Amino acid sequence: MSGVRVCSVSEVRVDQALRVMVDGTAVAVVKDSAGEIHALGDTCTHGDISLAEGFVEDDTLECWAHGSRFELKSGRPLSLPAYEPVPVFDVTVVDDDVYVDPVPKRVDA
Repeated sequence: MSGVRVCSVSEVRVDQALRVMVDGTAVAVVKDSAGEIHALGDTCTHGDISLAEGFVEDDTLECWAHGSRFELKSGRPLSLPAYEPVPVFDVTVVDDDVYVDPVPKRVDA
């Protein structure tokens, strides 16, 4: 099994991100409106703000402090003031367990 177990599927809600630690890195685990689970770096690239405290809407995670929205699949910012993407991590679900690969994946923007 590649990845680190971070939570159970039932702990991840559609409307709220869950902050977890993966090998010392803060990660926001998010379930989109279609029920797919995603993992993104938890720190907004505009400021040192936890994205898990932000707002989940459809396929984005919005920073509560300045409103930058990040695409769940790519980590790409969709609105200013952030202009750098956040890292994204591969997620594997086995039974009711959610595993996150500790190495960010390469995403073609």
